Parts: sequence; C-alpha cells; structure tokens
Amino acid sequence: MTVPVQFVGAGPGAADLLTVRATRMLGEADLVLYPGSYLDPGVLAGCSPEAELVDTGDLDLDAIMSRLVDGHRAGRNVVRLVSGDPSVYSAVSEQTRRLDAAGVPWAVTPGVPAYAAAAARVGRELTVPLVAQSVVLTRTQKQSTQMPEAESLKAFAATQATLVLHLAITRIRDLMAEIEDDYGTDCPVVVVYRASQPQELVLRGTIADIADAVDAAGLRQAAVILVGRALADRPDPHAGESHLYDPARDRSAGRREGLQ
Repeated sequence: MTVPVQFVGAGPGAADLLTVRATRMLGEADLVLYPGSYLDPGVLAGCSPEAELVDTGDLDLDAIMSRLVDGHRAGRNVVRLVSGDPSVYSAVSEQTRRLDAAGVPWAVTPGVPAYAAAAARVGRELTVPLVAQSVVLTRTQKQSTQMPEAESLKAFAATQATLVLHLAITRIRDLMAEIEDDYGTDCPVVVVYRASQPQELVLRGTIADIADAVDAAGLRQAAVILVGRALADRPDPHAGESHLYDPARDRSAGRREGLQ
C-alpha cells in the first residue's frame, strides 16, 4: 500500500501541543522535512533515530518538492511538518499542486494554530458576545507575496472584528497607525512571541504604545499580533452573554431533535 506524503501541523512549536496523530506520524516517518526557525527542537524528539531530518529553512520550493517526490518514489514514509495549522500560511496549496502533477498522493493532518496558542496564553476568548463575534486572520505585504486588492488591512479594520496579524511584527508601528482610526488608540493589543515555546514572550499594550514595546524587545519574527476589544484585561461593559447558555432559552426543540 502506497503511503501518501503527509502534511502535518506542528502546532505553535511546543512538543506537548502536537496532536496524538502527529506524534504517531513522526514516529513512523523515514523522512521529515521541518521548518527549523519556528519549532522547538523537542517537537522532533519522537522521530525514529533512523529517520532523515531536513530543515527547510534554506530550501526553496523546488528543492523541497524534489525531496518530497523523491522520498515518496523511493518508498519512504514522508512527513512534511508545517508550523501551526496547515490551513493558514503553510504553502500547502502550492506544494500539493506540484504533488498532484507528479502523481504523488498526499494527506493533511491539522495542528494547533499559533493564534490559538497566543489567545490561550493570555486567557482570552477572541469572540466575546456583543463585543466581537468575528476573527480576521490576515497578514501584511512588504517583501512578500502581493495581497489581493480587496483584502486591505483598512477594510478589515473597519469591521472592528478581532484582528490576528501574522508575518507582520517588523511593520507593527505602521500597521497600528493604519488601524487606529477604526479601533481607537486605547484598543488592547497583545503580541506573543514563540507562543508555547521556552523562549515565549508576551507583550501587552494598546494601539498607541505596543510598537514601542516590540522595538524594546527586539522582536523580528515568530510573533503573532492580536488586536481588539475582546482582549481587554477587565470585562468590557458592553459585553453580553451567550444565547446558547441563557436560562431563558427554550431547549425543548433541541432535545426533541436529539441536538443536545
């Protein structure tokens, strides 16, 4: 039976936040390609001593694909680790297109996304009733792939949803200036560097002052920026409570339909 190339979410970087499935796949792998810049070394501790481990930090896409295709065709069990969850900023779409063209089967295993680990670290729900019920996951453009024209940060900021900014830490001062009219300079901002890893650092502030804290800490990569009123240290006076658990909600229909 041909084993597909496995794209596996490595989570935010901590070994104990790997899923059970991911741990099993790493233990069975003959070849593991991993993003060394974003993972704690403990993530690879469960790999077989005989497994070949390849840090993709210095490899371009063609070199990565050559490893994946050649490994599969040689009958090896291949795992391609990606940081966080494969559904966000993992380049899985372009890699799987090339695998399809090469006739190589593949599968995807989810992982804990970095923004979820960051929110957990500061103990905040990103969707607070009557405050924010949407989360926007986005990034910004500088020396990177062009953003779609309709997906400007200003357009997202106009919704006042909770913002999660990836790959944006080096531009945080400009970005805060861009969104301050929509969120207000006193809007809470949390920056989490290497969430869940030994080097983890949490910076709390507002749109007005968070860039100063980031500059003082010297952060240049591997940080998630969370913006929004749901992140406030004290309960928002406008916050509501979930209708799902409201004592006044009629639950009989759900019970009749077997929904609870």
